[in-house]
Amino acid sequence: MRHRKKTLKFNRTSAHRKALLHNLVASLIREERIVTTVARAKAASSLADRMVTLAKNDSVAARRRAFRILGDRNLVKKLFGEIGPRFTGRPGGYTRVLKMASFRRGDGSARALLAFTEEGEKVKPSSPSKKEKKKAKT
Repeated sequence: MRHRKKTLKFNRTSAHRKALLHNLVASLIREERIVTTVARAKAASSLADRMVTLAKNDSVAARRRAFRILGDRNLVKKLFGEIGPRFTGRPGGYTRVLKMASFRRGDGSARALLAFTEEGEKVKPSSPSKKEKKKAKT
């Protein structure tokens, strides 16, 4: 049973997997949207959200922690100067994974767009369920 085993392994060693996720997050910060597979996008999304949470608190320690993952001073500057302040009023959910209709040509794997949510974009409330509609009628 794999209860509470959240990490996807991607059939890689731990060092290779760590490098893959760090590079995906670095590319996301550089380009602000990337196209990758659905599984990789979901795994990189959580790490990218943690990076934005770090960037909301601009301190030397936070910048050093971000540099450990990104490995580039220019990316750290962009993260703390542009991306972090964009999400100061938002408590979480800084990235989104949108599944694309096309599949990768080589192996047919599903592709996804990993992008930052826009600052003016609000979370759309879900439509009321059947139970809530019945309660509203009575």
